[in-house]
Amino acid sequence: MLDITHVRREPKAVLENLEKRQDKKAVEDFKTLLEKDESWRKLKARADSLRKSRNEMTEQVKKVKQEGRDITPLLESAKSLPKEIQKLDDEVEKVRAEVDMLLMRTPNLLHDTVPFGKSAEDNQVVRTFGEPSKPNFELKHHGQLAQDLDLADFERAVKISGAGFYFLKGELALMDHALMNLGLSILLEKGFTPVIPPFMMRRTPYEGVTDLSDFEDVMYKIEGEDEYMIATSEHPIAAMHMGEILEENQLPLKYAGISQCFRKEIGKHGLDERGLFRVHQFSKIEQFVFAKPDDSWNIIEDLIKNAEELMQKLEIPYRIVNVCTGDIGTVAAKKYDLEGWSPREEKFIELASCSNCTSYQAVRLGIKYRHGNDKDYVHTLNSTMIATARVLRLILENYQTEDGGLKIPKALTKQLCCDYIGR
Repeated sequence: MLDITHVRREPKAVLENLEKRQDKKAVEDFKTLLEKDESWRKLKARADSLRKSRNEMTEQVKKVKQEGRDITPLLESAKSLPKEIQKLDDEVEKVRAEVDMLLMRTPNLLHDTVPFGKSAEDNQVVRTFGEPSKPNFELKHHGQLAQDLDLADFERAVKISGAGFYFLKGELALMDHALMNLGLSILLEKGFTPVIPPFMMRRTPYEGVTDLSDFEDVMYKIEGEDEYMIATSEHPIAAMHMGEILEENQLPLKYAGISQCFRKEIGKHGLDERGLFRVHQFSKIEQFVFAKPDDSWNIIEDLIKNAEELMQKLEIPYRIVNVCTGDIGTVAAKKYDLEGWSPREEKFIELASCSNCTSYQAVRLGIKYRHGNDKDYVHTLNSTMIATARVLRLILENYQTEDGGLKIPKALTKQLCCDYIGR
């Protein structure tokens, strides 16, 4: 969430930044936040004033008593103070909770380089790699090809788990692991520490890392427990240093999160019942960095380039887009998407997202760093290195052969011990 100190100091600048998102409710909620915060400060000042009066009255009673005079008039005068203070304290606590909730729902401040726009159609292409093309034969649906080659079983997965799940088999199961290994090897060379996090989180730390609407739309809740299945390893890793003060020489802290991911909401286009694109569970490596504010804008460029390096090794055409103000979401101050080429659909599809969340998550989680005699909030950054299910889909499309087989990307042939899968 935003730092309330900054909100109080620069309310007009914050409001103007929020207006770029074209979210009327967010703007109105922020105006309500300012009103509630002003009310809270007045109530607190009144409560503090009464508390001061009570303390002064206590000292006066002691003095009069020592002098042997009658303290009854003073006691009568002070009789109502405790109830008045308690009533005000209750109101202060109530209004403060309202302020905190509104503050948590206020989106992050956008960076100046985020393009203005209303939807994904307005995202700005930054650069491209490879030549998007379509073969001169009819491509099979990636799920159909996987089934024909006995590399996946969707029907049995639906039978036991429901839509949005799958069995990977044989070389495709090996390819899933090979992709994870390839992504991790790139990050190890760049100084990342591999982390396998808990796959469940309690609600309080989870509130520190994601949009509150995700609790209804995205995350699976464990019935009867204060636990949620993680939607990405970004979330537990972001909360790993909750409430801590890091030392300046520790930064940047670079983690490579290795996990399964679990999501209820899997895309506005609905389930991919016979495929690997919109699914409830998938393997993923996530880049996550705790950084000094002055370094974070260079680091976001490094993170997206790491994801690009992996796609270049796989030789899949892609493009990088700068996500616009109307499509960026609540938490990020700036966001890049890496979109890979789908020759069957003849369009680019999202494979990875890379965000600088500035101090937004750190404020919620209470993560600071010490520099000299000062302490400031860290910046947090995250980027998909690889979400294997989506990349497997594009390999099944881009490396499909006319005879119904599948070539193996050169970067994976050593791990799979083959360069072609046929019937």
